[in-house]
Amino acid sequence: MRRDSGVPGTRYGHPAVTGTAAGTPAGGVAPAACGPKHGERGTTCEEGYDLPCATGSQPTDHFRTVGMTGDGRPPRCLVTGATGYIGSRLAPELLAAGHSVRCLARSPDKLRDHPWARQTETVRGDATDEVSVRAAMEGMDVAYYLVHALGTGRDFEETDRRAARIFGEQARAAGVRRIVYLGGLSPPGVPERELSPHLRSRAEVGHILLASGVPTAVLRAAVIIGSGSASFEMLRYLTERLPVMVTPSWVRTRTQPIAVRDVLRLLVGCAGLPYGVSRAFDIGGPDVVTYEDMMRRYAEAAGLSRRVILPVPLLTPRLSSLWVGLVTPVPGAIARPLVESLRHTVVCTERDIVRYVQEPPEGPVGLDRAIRLALQRVRGADVATRWSSAATPRAPSDPLPTDPDWAGGSLYTDQRERTVAASPQALWRVVEGIGGENGWYSSPLAWSLRGWLDTLAGGVGLHRGRRDATRLRVGDSLDFWRVEEIEPGRLLRLRAEMRLPGLAWLEMTVDRDQQGRTVYGQRALFHPHGLAGHAYWWGVAPFHAAVFGGMARNIAAAAASAAAESVAAGSAAVDSAAAGSGRAESAADGSPTDGSPTDASPADGSPAGGSGPAGSAPTGGR
Repeated sequence: MRRDSGVPGTRYGHPAVTGTAAGTPAGGVAPAACGPKHGERGTTCEEGYDLPCATGSQPTDHFRTVGMTGDGRPPRCLVTGATGYIGSRLAPELLAAGHSVRCLARSPDKLRDHPWARQTETVRGDATDEVSVRAAMEGMDVAYYLVHALGTGRDFEETDRRAARIFGEQARAAGVRRIVYLGGLSPPGVPERELSPHLRSRAEVGHILLASGVPTAVLRAAVIIGSGSASFEMLRYLTERLPVMVTPSWVRTRTQPIAVRDVLRLLVGCAGLPYGVSRAFDIGGPDVVTYEDMMRRYAEAAGLSRRVILPVPLLTPRLSSLWVGLVTPVPGAIARPLVESLRHTVVCTERDIVRYVQEPPEGPVGLDRAIRLALQRVRGADVATRWSSAATPRAPSDPLPTDPDWAGGSLYTDQRERTVAASPQALWRVVEGIGGENGWYSSPLAWSLRGWLDTLAGGVGLHRGRRDATRLRVGDSLDFWRVEEIEPGRLLRLRAEMRLPGLAWLEMTVDRDQQGRTVYGQRALFHPHGLAGHAYWWGVAPFHAAVFGGMARNIAAAAASAAAESVAAGSAAVDSAAAGSGRAESAADGSPTDGSPTDASPADGSPAGGSGPAGSAPTGGR
């Protein structure tokens, strides 16, 4: 989860980049006149990557930062690719650091579900359109370039090239003080012509931006570990679905993964780089591992059995990508360039970024912790009912609504919805009364059988019942479920405690539609654990129509029936009260209820004829 230090202006336990002194890097460490000696790797004049700088004395503003602008305000930041994996996570981190944010997006509507969207300005546009890029750059101090044409066709390299040129030209024309680009880590010593098209294009984009005339920071990363990252999702699905894997040789090449929260920390920090720093930085976590190591460590973190990995050197990158596409939902157009980029060793050759952006006290996130953080959403039962819930703080490693459908791991869902002829209050009474003696409103034999099987497997079965017949609270046991969240009148979420090859939830909601009708919503969710979990879901899926469909139908019917009975009882009470009131009025004016004449009641209040109790209205009219 996100950790705030409790001190304003800090994030992740270290100072945010909000107003460093002029000439001081974001981390608070002042560099030498031009970093390392002129000509060494890591200087501002590294050939092929950096802008030229003069030796000796420097201009007064050479180390001026954009951590705080000249007029004392925090920088205004443009985030391109704001609906993408990194961009949608970077925007709220920049806001938390005190920066103002403008987002450039082709589909601004995709940003509406983010809780931070209202705090930003959104410009509709495309990175290849000069007019929209020029409008987005107007008045900006820092521009983040987070777009890539991966998977857009055979000419994606030319598309990347054109977009980078437009971005650099418009940034310079608008007076932007810094460009920050997240690229790919290239293998040391390998000529660019031998790189995969994916890595070659990323490197070329970095060169174009560095040559734009605007001070540019190019952060080069290998595998980013976080739910939603294409590289991590490929790792996740391969490991979870294949207990025995036949793998190509690339699973034994070395790489240096980095946690998404460290990537974001560095991106935010680059907003405060000294003005004269324009170069590439290698960024990575503390672990140098092979892809095979990552699969084994993922399996351990996820509680899976040890994976058997058998190398087969004959698998080409093309065949490997087809194989990845067969066993994972990652599209082949994305899988192939990722596989091709894994052919070479990609590890950091320098760590110069730490001279400018301070590391957190505990250091960068290691691989094992990064994997655990990526798994935290489902392991911690953070299954959101709506993505836009601002009340639930999200870690950068959590999935977001703009992530692709295949991101976040497998989460199977059975969803039902019924319009109910009852008030929301009547429906909620049925929902809150579920389980125990009231049962589960469908296929009693199936529920009993499932409870019996769970008991045989050492689980809790259906014997626990419920604490209270009508009321539930968080933490209550409910047969083989436990109440995980309850919003009275609106939401009941149960977490399964039965023996399962995965995690399961049952969610019931009460709402109104646009016509004001009461709507019952029901979702059964299942996060499979390994291949057995996937097999379990598909094995029981044929019974869902009877069990879950019948449950939704019968809950709606029970609420409607209870509402009808309540209306009938209310009508009877009203009729009875009206009849009593009419008889009382008839007695008062001396007329019986049937309209026949009668004698007035005696002065002592006893009924005429003395047939009833003192003071009661006459019943027969005589």
